[in-house]
Amino acid sequence: MKGRILIVDDKAEMLLLLKRIITEGTPHEVVVESSALDALKQIRETSFDLIITDLRMPKMNGISLLEAAREVDPQVSVVIVTAYATIDTAVEATHKGAFDYITKPFRSERILLTIDKVMKWREVTYENRVLRETLTGSGFQSLMAVSYTPLTLPTIYSLYNLV
Repeated sequence: MKGRILIVDDKAEMLLLLKRIITEGTPHEVVVESSALDALKQIRETSFDLIITDLRMPKMNGISLLEAAREVDPQVSVVIVTAYATIDTAVEATHKGAFDYITKPFRSERILLTIDKVMKWREVTYENRVLRETLTGSGFQSLMAVSYTPLTLPTIYSLYNLV
């Protein structure tokens, strides 16, 4: 599954490094922004599967961007990357919905593994949502049975055909 990733960092060399790691290691489309405010404008105009953002940036920090992005799209996954890691900021980011919190310097494998986890998580949650909608529309929500004996395959088949 090809996704869209937005990278936000005020340091041009970090944007280039992350973009190279991701484009060489994944099939995903990558968009970069050097300003959190410009990134927020992008988030409002188009959807992203993942946002990778620096924690410390001028005008708007990564946690504020996380909150604003999740207001626009509650399903978007956000990963915070920082050279100024503290337990407090890690806890705050996690409580506000960050998928992960990565400290600099990092290994490219760490970034790629995190991206893989995010994309698999998004795929599973999408499938779960589709399954729930399918089951809700099929009448299963009103079916309830109590059995004190083990169900056999013919019995299960008969119950299924009642729905």
